[in-house]
This record gives sequence, C-alpha cells and structure tokens, in this order.
Amino acid sequence: MTNKIERFEDLEVWKTAMECAKLVYDATSNGKFSQDYVLRDKIRRAAVSFFSNIAEGFERDGNKELGNFLTIAKGSCGEARAQAIFANKLGYLSSQEFDELSAILVKTSRQLSGFRTYLRRSDFKGRKIL
Repeated sequence: MTNKIERFEDLEVWKTAMECAKLVYDATSNGKFSQDYVLRDKIRRAAVSFFSNIAEGFERDGNKELGNFLTIAKGSCGEARAQAIFANKLGYLSSQEFDELSAILVKTSRQLSGFRTYLRRSDFKGRKIL
C-alpha cells in the first residue's frame, strides 16, 4: 500500500534534507569551523535552502514549479558539498564527520534528482494548472 503525500513533511526527500541540515549545523558548531563565520554561515544557509525550497515548491501546488524548486535545492546541495570539501581541506572536519556529511549530501542530491524525474514522468500535475 502506497502512502499518500498530502504535506511536504510526508516527502522522504524533505526528511533527508532536514537530517542533512541538522548534520551541517552539528558539524559547524564546534572547533575551528564554528569560528570561520563566513564558511560556517554559507554552508548553513545552503543546507537550510534544501528543505526550504522543497517545502516552497510543494506548497505552490504544481509539478512544474515544484520541479523548479527541486532544481534550486539540488544546486544548493552541490554548493554545500563543495563547501564541505573545502572545510575538510582546511581541517575543520574530522574524516568521520566529512564522510558522514558527504554521504548524506550525496543521498540528498540523488533523492532530489529522483523526485524531479518522477514528477516529469507523472500524470499527477498538482492542484494548479500550469
């Protein structure tokens, strides 16, 4: 039996994006990373953008607009991955922190791509006619 998606909070990709943002906040709250205000704030803004854009796109009630917001979220995910790589090169993240963060960022990116592909192929078009 398939679960019906009625709210953005029901989306697995949104749940993963929230988990990812939490991990980013945890990783940037201690040590040298917490003191590099520019990089810390930049990666945090990117991570918050993932789940925010999913929610905003979903609430617009149309597949085309949701697809556009998923694309924006995926871009922010790539931005955060690049920043995590840089933070790792600076020694701000332990190998374990980097591996965990990198894995969830890749997972989020793949889920965003998969959901966007699903929407393009789906007959369901949302409540808004575009």
